[in-house]
Amino acid sequence: MTTESISDDALQAEVKAWLSENWSEEVAKTFGVDGYMSASKERQQWLGKVVDAGWAVPRWSTEWFGRNLNNDQAKIIEREFAKVRAPGTGQDRTNLWANTLLAQGQDALKEKLVGPLLRGEVNMCLLYSEPGAGSDLAGIRTRADLDGDHYVVNGQKVWTSGAATADYGMLIARTNWDVPKHQGISFFFLPMKQKGIEVRPLRQITNESHFNEVFITDAVVPAENMLGAPGSGWKVLNTALAYERSTMGENARGPRSGQAESSREEPLIALAKEAGKIDDPHLRQELAQYLAYKRLNALNTARAKADLAQGTSSPIMSLGKLAMSRILHEEGRLRTKIAGAQSLFEGEQYPRAEDANFLSLNAYFTSIGGGTDQVQRNIIGERVLGLPKEPEVDKSVPFREVRTST
Repeated sequence: MTTESISDDALQAEVKAWLSENWSEEVAKTFGVDGYMSASKERQQWLGKVVDAGWAVPRWSTEWFGRNLNNDQAKIIEREFAKVRAPGTGQDRTNLWANTLLAQGQDALKEKLVGPLLRGEVNMCLLYSEPGAGSDLAGIRTRADLDGDHYVVNGQKVWTSGAATADYGMLIARTNWDVPKHQGISFFFLPMKQKGIEVRPLRQITNESHFNEVFITDAVVPAENMLGAPGSGWKVLNTALAYERSTMGENARGPRSGQAESSREEPLIALAKEAGKIDDPHLRQELAQYLAYKRLNALNTARAKADLAQGTSSPIMSLGKLAMSRILHEEGRLRTKIAGAQSLFEGEQYPRAEDANFLSLNAYFTSIGGGTDQVQRNIIGERVLGLPKEPEVDKSVPFREVRTST
């Protein structure tokens, strides 16, 4: 692994040579349709190679699998990986779990899990929302009570993706009931493979079950699995949410039909050409507006990531997430418009209709996950535009005294 200063040209040549030696179409085929999201042994082996070479988190220090590169040089690596469609780099921007752990975790837990998280050897989930605390996460009632060298956790979480296969869950739980709601929360890496954790799937409109309810009864989490100090979980949560919103503001799930789409030009433009509608002036105007949204969001996301790299949780992340939500809904609408009457069909023989319908429905995932569009508008209004905050009558009240609906 290179640790000394390196020129841009030399770095580009090194990345190209490494990819030429290690990545091929045959390797790509082992990843299956979902590519980077595959949980296969082949994926783990590939990610292990990427981590060992220092390409996974090039902005990080060499102590933590990185190369101490600046942002511009890290982007050189990402571009070369993108050219051959190889996954694994850029995790210092996109790996929510590893970034949060590195920023806030205790040394023992970092030594144990940062590497496996980067190599895809550990599955994770988020244990934030509750039936009575979604948009107002500070109102959580899941409790974690200290008992010697561990905490005993009881409560219920909901809208949890990947809970059935997760090894750990990033959990927020109340450890102090005698201080205001934001001050009594702690943040943990909760082991999921234990007695006392029950996962129940929730069926979605897309006929998938990405989300679950999680019931926690006397589950145990070691005290060393706490991120930050006791009662500082709200600060850790904001760090994690910043990474999550940054990723959601930059990336989006693609079509699921498996039908090939153009990699040389904007897919929606290619679809319009394929359908013989590219000369429709109204459609061209809508496509131009859609592409303008995407470009502006890319610039805002780059700005927010620069803030995050300096250790600050930028509210611009909320702007990026809200913008991506709008972009995804617009993409679904335009795909439906391009497909025309064919969008009423479904099945393998109508892949373009399948993609239009799926993406139209799946756009709501981004509108809700990581904080709803309405929550993002509140954050933008208060922290970006400087508008007056909404009144919170319970903000300074010890949480034990906060009234709940019955």
